Amino acid sequence: MKIYDVLILGAGASGLMCAANLSKKMKVGIIDVNAKAAKKLKISGGGKCNITNVDVSVDNFDGNSQLVAAVFKKFDKDKLLDFLDRNRVELELRKERYYFCKKSADDIIDVLSRNSKYAELPLNEKILEVKKVDEIFEVTTDRGIKTAKKVVIATGGESFKTLGASDIGLAIAKDFGLGVKEFTPALVGLTLQKEQFWMKELSGLSCYVHIKVGDKTLNEEMLFAHKGISGPAVLSASLYWKKGELSIDFLPNVEIEKLVKSGGKKLLSSVIRLPKRLSKALLSAIECQDKECNKVDKKDLQKLMQLHDYTFAPAGNFGFTKAEVSRGGVLADELDFASLESKKIKGLYFIGEIVDVTGELGGYNFQWAWSSGWL
Repeated sequence: MKIYDVLILGAGASGLMCAANLSKKMKVGIIDVNAKAAKKLKISGGGKCNITNVDVSVDNFDGNSQLVAAVFKKFDKDKLLDFLDRNRVELELRKERYYFCKKSADDIIDVLSRNSKYAELPLNEKILEVKKVDEIFEVTTDRGIKTAKKVVIATGGESFKTLGASDIGLAIAKDFGLGVKEFTPALVGLTLQKEQFWMKELSGLSCYVHIKVGDKTLNEEMLFAHKGISGPAVLSASLYWKKGELSIDFLPNVEIEKLVKSGGKKLLSSVIRLPKRLSKALLSAIECQDKECNKVDKKDLQKLMQLHDYTFAPAGNFGFTKAEVSRGGVLADELDFASLESKKIKGLYFIGEIVDVTGELGGYNFQWAWSSGWL
């Protein structure tokens, strides 16, 4: 029976990055459940893939900060950009923050595929189990058994089940006795309690906000949806929200008192720098009458200050079907920070989303995939 030097389970961003940087003299196989490699990568970012971010630090991640720092020390955003430049992948910068492929996500897929062409790529194979017999790993799929000296788990999380996502990576880790955190939906919209149902009536509207969750503040657009609230700010906030309250500043960088004083005979809903439907709904929510600015008293101003700190507890989230990624995975303590090899099982590695490290929206999860795959 053929024995691979390395079997990589998952042909996504981290798995392909790993294969692309291994020695071409090695016998390498990349197993994936889909008919094509990199299916999630291909559809991400509207088909242009948000590859990374201008500013990447441990503060953008939920997970063990020492592990994140150790991985990025070896392969950071600048090394990624250098890798892409050498491989002639053209990028475009959006909002002075987000790096996307200029033409298509196919550009980076082609680079990774070209650099891992030496490897065998069995597709349409569902991974069922991984065992270690003496010094050799046995990987059982629905098409038989493959053997390898080393196995890299790059199976991702549970979001995007239509693209073959599953919890098989967690099952493998647990079978080997490794500690894990069960997957939960992350970078996902939030549902509302009855008291905030007024937000549903604004479905389709968006505005720039600051959302505070614990000691984290996320600054981006928020979208009102028919199921609750979504948009970049909410998706990133969902990463840190477990249960309990969060706070929204609907008027960041605006001094409400000055705004009201300059309003004269204009109605509050007219001077609040938000879509009219939203400003009226907010005034109703904070129980403040929509009156002329020159008639606003101290009690009104106190109520208006809630627009900087509208606090409530979401009911839950939209679930895995709407989640961009999964929070959770193999615990950092189980891994050697220098290689991402299991401390307990020699020759078994975990990279990408299967590790308990999750980034905010904006290219951070792809950066983790590239960096951990390279390492």
